[in-house]
Amino acid sequence: MGTPKNLVDLAQRFDADRRHLRSVAFGLLGSVADADDAVQSAWLKASRHGVDGAEGVANLTGWFTTITAHEALDQLRARKRRAEAPLADPDELDRLAGSAAAPADEPALLADSVSNALLIVLDRLSPAQRVAFVLHDVFAMPFETIAGLLDRSPAAAKKLASRARGRLHAGPAVEPDRAGAHLEIVEAFLAASQGGDIATLLELLAPDVLRRVDPALVGAGVPIELRGARDVAEEPRHFTRRARAGVVLLIDGVPGVVLAPRGRAQVLLRIGVGTDDRIHTIDITGDPERLRRAVLALPSWPPQQPHSRVGYQGHRRQPARPPAAGQPRERHAR
Repeated sequence: MGTPKNLVDLAQRFDADRRHLRSVAFGLLGSVADADDAVQSAWLKASRHGVDGAEGVANLTGWFTTITAHEALDQLRARKRRAEAPLADPDELDRLAGSAAAPADEPALLADSVSNALLIVLDRLSPAQRVAFVLHDVFAMPFETIAGLLDRSPAAAKKLASRARGRLHAGPAVEPDRAGAHLEIVEAFLAASQGGDIATLLELLAPDVLRRVDPALVGAGVPIELRGARDVAEEPRHFTRRARAGVVLLIDGVPGVVLAPRGRAQVLLRIGVGTDDRIHTIDITGDPERLRRAVLALPSWPPQQPHSRVGYQGHRRQPARPPAAGQPRERHAR
């Protein structure tokens, strides 16, 4: 396909790439509404350039993608400049969790780009790291193009993506031979909490389990500390809505649960598992300073299958084959 003949032709070409552009923007921003804003801004910019601006562009999809990514980068930088306000009261968390239902087309965007868990961890990266990682590792954009977008050298852009990978896949603090079991227990706990499955919770909780929670996260009638499997197991019936915003991640290297309505970590559940493979402690915090200091990373037990990459021109690409057993992985800069 050659250069667009007129503005109508340019608009048709842009619309043909709209799904790909929304996926790129969603991967960078983690919000359908923000992604749509970025794509609309990208079209306004492309239309201002007009046919003359697109003349001689060999890869029109790549041109649209770069413009969209630039608009998303501006949004990310604006977010970082805004101070994140802590939760005002327990009701605010319930409102956020209740309004966190995904728009109808969000599952398709997640399938095209990244997972909910990855979105939460990406939110902890700097804008430059997030852009370099998502555009290269998810959408196969060349580092030469990313470098121009970030006003960095290709080598610097590559280093940003490498540092992002290092943060996304931080090593476990749990002994490797127990990591898989610990992760399965936490996943089962979250699933049972989301479904109000008391019987499963009683199997997972130690008889003397202790649950501690920040006072700011609960109402006046809820105890700060609660001990005993039955009492702790019956609590999720009151907090099922909150649990639905939960995702299992590594919290400082240990499997835990992060409540992240709208993709932004608001509450951490640190789950203490004993040698009997039962949960002995549940520490729940929404303290802004503890949230800021916590290192969140993707779990990797069992090893996750790498997702299919979406090519720079919007086509699926097969993921790279993981290293063979015993072969050292790339050491990422931190």
